[in-house]
This record gives sequence, structure tokens and C-alpha cells, in this order.
Amino acid sequence: MDIFLQQILNGLVLGSIYALIALGYTMVYGIMGLINFAHGEVVMFGAMVTITVITTLMGAGINLPGPALVLIGLLVAVPACMLLGFAIERVAYRPLRGKQRLAPLITAIGVSIVLQQVAILIWGRNYIPFPQILDHDVVTIFGASITKLQILIIVLCLAIMAGLLLMVEKTKLGRAMRATSQNPAVAGLMGVNVNHIISATFVIGSGLGAIAGVMVATNYEQAHYYMGFMIGLKAFTAAVLGGIGNLGGAVAGGILLGIIESLGAGYIGTLTGGFLGSNYQDIIAFFVLIMVLIFRPSGLLGEKMADRA
Repeated sequence: MDIFLQQILNGLVLGSIYALIALGYTMVYGIMGLINFAHGEVVMFGAMVTITVITTLMGAGINLPGPALVLIGLLVAVPACMLLGFAIERVAYRPLRGKQRLAPLITAIGVSIVLQQVAILIWGRNYIPFPQILDHDVVTIFGASITKLQILIIVLCLAIMAGLLLMVEKTKLGRAMRATSQNPAVAGLMGVNVNHIISATFVIGSGLGAIAGVMVATNYEQAHYYMGFMIGLKAFTAAVLGGIGNLGGAVAGGILLGIIESLGAGYIGTLTGGFLGSNYQDIIAFFVLIMVLIFRPSGLLGEKMADRA
């Protein structure tokens, strides 16, 4: 039971991060009907920029509490990633709007590779350690262990996701986003600036991705130019699992995928008689993706939608 509870706690940490990143995928898909496969690299840039800011401040002899340094890093990384998301939409996707769907898909993959190469030029190929400035004290819950930092990650993820859902449902921007998602042409006739709404969607999603990237870096205490690729695919899997285009589905899918992956990592050795170890846990996420696409392509909370004209 202790092992089971430990894997559940680990899954909640992973799942919260997956859900936060999945919201970026599902927002763009809900508005434009395409997958922004460069979103994982935006997550990576958020982590890298934050680490760079923190190490620069520490190297300059600025002695501040760890949380304050991380906050300053976020204040730089979030706007930087928002600007990056705006540039990606304006340069790579807007010219292809209305074209065959294969063109934006290929472009998204191309942008992802370009951003990885830019990261190599700036930060190199080696893993970059996250400075040891945060509290990693362990809290024991019914025999299972979780750090105070991981508890903070879960709480912040849930708060940010709740705030986003509230924004979409209650604000003027949210109503414009929902109108654009339903029918961009009609929304434009009703006075909604569709271009601005699409750009805002990329900007908001990129800001969330930057925060998620910092959470990943603090949890694993390192960052890497390739980190966005795998975590981006898993977050995309979470969005599909919950129902791509459905914000609540992205949250549910992310948390569920995190728990499934964590339980699989804990028990895959037992289930396979030691043939596979916990290092094969990535298999589980993509096995879930395959099963969802086969048996419920619309996801757990998604609805079948007709293709837009």
C-alpha cells in the first residue's frame, strides 16, 4: 500500500505538469484545429531562460531567497516565451491558415527542430543543472514521501488551471475565444478580431508552457535542449486522452496520464517478470495514446466534431 500511495503522489506531480502543458495544445487546437508541435520547445525555453537568469543573478553576487530568484526568472521567462509563441503564430502558422492541414503540421515539426537547434547554439548539448536554491524537504503521508516543492507544484498547477478555466468561461476574452472556436467566420462578423484572438491563444498557451518548464526543471533539478520533445508528446497524449479541444478534458487527461504512467513505472517490472524496468515507463504513455485513438478517438470528455469547411 505504501508503494501504491507513493506512485499515486508521483503521478499527481507528473500529471499536474502534463495537464498544464496540455492546455496549450488543446487551446490552439480548439481555436485553429491544428496541433502546435513546437509547444514542447516553448516549455524547454521557459526552463532554460529561468535557469540562465537565476545563475546570472547569483554570479553577480545578488543574494536573494530561492523563491525570489525563481520568481524573477519567471518574470523574464514568461514574457519571453509569450513573445516566442506570438512569433511562431505570426511567422509559421498565419501564412498557412486555410491551407491543407498537412502544411501546418509539417511546419510545426520544422519549427520544433529549429527551436531545438537554437537552444543548442545558446546553451549547448549538455544538461544544465537547476541551482540548489529551493526547499526539497520531504513530507511523509501515510508512509509515502513527497517534497514540499512537489506539493507546491501540484497546488500551483491546479490554481493556474482553475484560473484559466474561469477566464475562458467568465471574461470577454474567453467569450471571444469560444466564439472563434465555434465558427471563426461568424465570430468575425460579430466584431471579434479573429487574428488577435488566435495570437492571444498562442501567447497564453506559451506563458503556461514557460511556467510548466520551470516546474519540470525544479522537480528534476536539470534542463536540456531536448527536454521539450518528450514531455511535449506526453502532454499531447494527455490532451488526446481527455479530448483534444476540451480544456477540462486536458486537465483530466493530464492527471490521469500522470497516474497511469507512475503506476506503470512502479509495477511494470512485476507485471513483466523483470523483463522491463521502470526506465521503460515512456512506453506506457504512448500505449495509452494508441488505445485511445483506436477505441475512443474523441477522448474521454471530447465530442465528435465535423470538419470545418
